[in-house]
Amino acid sequence: MTESAAPQPEDPVVVAPPAQPAPAQPDAYVEAAPFGPPLSVSPDGEFGRAPARVASQMRRFDRSLLDLVQQQSTLKLFFLWMGTIAVSGLCFWIGARAGEHGLVEGGHAVGGDFNGFVDAIYFSFVTATSIGYGDIVPVGFARVVACAEAVTALLIFGAVVAKFVSHRSDQLVGEIHRVTFEERLDRIQTNLHVVTSDMISLTAVSEAPDPLLSRIATRLESSMLLFQSELRSIHDLLYQPKLTIEEGVLSAILADLNLTLTVFVDLLTALPKDFPRSQPFGIILQNLNRYAVDICSDCVPHSYTPRLVFWMDRIKATADRIK
Repeated sequence: MTESAAPQPEDPVVVAPPAQPAPAQPDAYVEAAPFGPPLSVSPDGEFGRAPARVASQMRRFDRSLLDLVQQQSTLKLFFLWMGTIAVSGLCFWIGARAGEHGLVEGGHAVGGDFNGFVDAIYFSFVTATSIGYGDIVPVGFARVVACAEAVTALLIFGAVVAKFVSHRSDQLVGEIHRVTFEERLDRIQTNLHVVTSDMISLTAVSEAPDPLLSRIATRLESSMLLFQSELRSIHDLLYQPKLTIEEGVLSAILADLNLTLTVFVDLLTALPKDFPRSQPFGIILQNLNRYAVDICSDCVPHSYTPRLVFWMDRIKATADRIK
């Protein structure tokens, strides 16, 4: 009998793992928009209104101190200088009353009686004016008080002298400011007319078939920048605490502003739905809306004539349509 062959083992079936999809290669022609880090927030909580330069702590303190001195009147600074003399004299005299004789005259300590008080005030005045006759000299703790008084009084007195010297220059600057201010008002109206004409032209181009969006975007951003500058000037003008301008001039400016805003809103409505709105476009649009909304009779912290109130309310109503 023929023996049957033993069964051969079957080869194992090797199951290949599923192929992994190749990582998608980035399109070399598509790049992310270079917006960069987000804009900073100002101390008032406004987006993009923080200072561009980051000042050091010492520079901030220096600016605050100079602004504080600049805000004070000449009479107030003079009284502050006299107060420094009086307080320092009292310190010398109180020290003598307490037994710590800080002033010496002719080898003898200045006492704490009335004559000593007069000598203390006299020495304080001589120190503040940096005369230094030498008839009374400080010793002990009085040297520290005298040095502090000399530095403080000289700084305050220098500010007083600077106020007197700058009085005439302030008058000249005021006259120059008046002339420049009138020219600036004329330029505001002229630029508003330019912006209005350009936006009317852009509206006609946008309503045409197959408009060139890139060219419209470039022209529109340029007009919006000019419009933002003039709108900010009008906004600051209305919020100034001291405003010297005729009603007719300001009424004409507000009427031109309302016309420009109306044309701008119509242009935004006429733009195609696929119009590219860049980040600068969005920031300028936000600023325009913010400045325009603040121009209203209830927002401005000053009282104006009925004609101006009428135009400000019209501007506020038109600004509410900006989208």
